[in-house]
Amino acid sequence: MARTAAIWDPTQYLRFASERMRPALDLLAQVPLAAPARVVDLGCGPGTVTAILQQRFPQAEVIGVDGSATMLEKARATVPQCGFEQADFFQWQPAEPLDLIYSNAALHWVDRHLALFPRLLSLLAAGGVLAVQMPAMHDTPLRRIPLDLAGTEPWTAFLGDVTSAPGILSPMEYWDLLRPHVASLDLWQTTYMHALSGENAVAEWAAGSSLRPFLDRLPAERKEAFRQAYADAARPHYPRRPDGTTLLPFHRLFMVARKG
Repeated sequence: MARTAAIWDPTQYLRFASERMRPALDLLAQVPLAAPARVVDLGCGPGTVTAILQQRFPQAEVIGVDGSATMLEKARATVPQCGFEQADFFQWQPAEPLDLIYSNAALHWVDRHLALFPRLLSLLAAGGVLAVQMPAMHDTPLRRIPLDLAGTEPWTAFLGDVTSAPGILSPMEYWDLLRPHVASLDLWQTTYMHALSGENAVAEWAAGSSLRPFLDRLPAERKEAFRQAYADAARPHYPRRPDGTTLLPFHRLFMVARKG
């Protein structure tokens, strides 16, 4: 099935800003740079993390790069002191070698990692760092349910050729891909138990990310019905706890590679 570019909704995405921010901060805490001069937030989205990078490295030139015009519009308003560029990750070329390429929850939306990651390393200056965090959720109900729905009536007529983020490589494969080309590599996985509140909490979470390609393809009058179908299918996998909370186990893969 062909992947469809999502029309991102910054407002929906930021409904769970604190939960989405925690892994970004965990990744940043492991970046072994004191004062990088040139920093790129690759897949910057609405600019929330770009602002944190600018605060962490106030003397650096910080640029956000993203493929979504709507996300970049929000980012420019959020962090006007930073530069932003709309570009494809495979085509974007910085003017100078970079000290830090930081990417939080973005690179899993594109495939061909065997080509992309070496390309990103090639954009770094000597001693530069590639810091990446990606969800590792492609084999979980959160991601499988919309694909299952898309293959059934009445949705297949609209969604039969739509899919979401491709599966990422295994940690071992990333190690083998990166380690021969860097001076050091730190690789780890974390499962966050996101405690969500409200009705259909997991569907609301997904509507800001992995459901976007499906919702974007549907006619306006069908979107809410699809969201409800997703919520109904997700409920047995992510039931509300006795206190009303819905727990969403969310697996994330981290890597910090430093170029020699």
